[in-house]
Amino acid sequence: MNVLAALSITLATFAFMEFWAWFMHKYVQHGPLWVLHRSHHVRPSPRPFERNDWFFVIYGAISAVLFITGDNGARWWFWVGVGIAAYGTVYFFVHDGLIHGRLPFWKKTDNVYLRALNMAHKVHHKTQGRDHSQEFGLLWVSPKYLRLARQQALKRAQ
Repeated sequence: MNVLAALSITLATFAFMEFWAWFMHKYVQHGPLWVLHRSHHVRPSPRPFERNDWFFVIYGAISAVLFITGDNGARWWFWVGVGIAAYGTVYFFVHDGLIHGRLPFWKKTDNVYLRALNMAHKVHHKTQGRDHSQEFGLLWVSPKYLRLARQQALKRAQ
């Protein structure tokens, strides 16, 4: 497979994963699989690993199967696995590392986008139950949070 096709499939998969994560979070994790996701809404978490972490295992396994059966990049689904793995890596560092502080080296940021993302996620966690939550995505941020984060950055700069 040529480089352009591989890159296109990887980037398209990465972009699709944002929609997929939003959909799964809103309709599955806050629906029939709340039994796993509920642990993520308990603060502070009493354990280093939560039942919610099974979602990482599931997507990691899907990605691994695509890698293993993808003939070292010769088949298109290998690159779908790369896109899923790349999204999962970004998800881990941004969501678990920055937003929830599970990585001790990344506590604060002055980046407007990352602060807006953090605000949106805090709104999501305002409700402890499975119903009435908002803001289910990871990387896409509602413009209102970007405006608010920009306003806060301007106030800090003054």
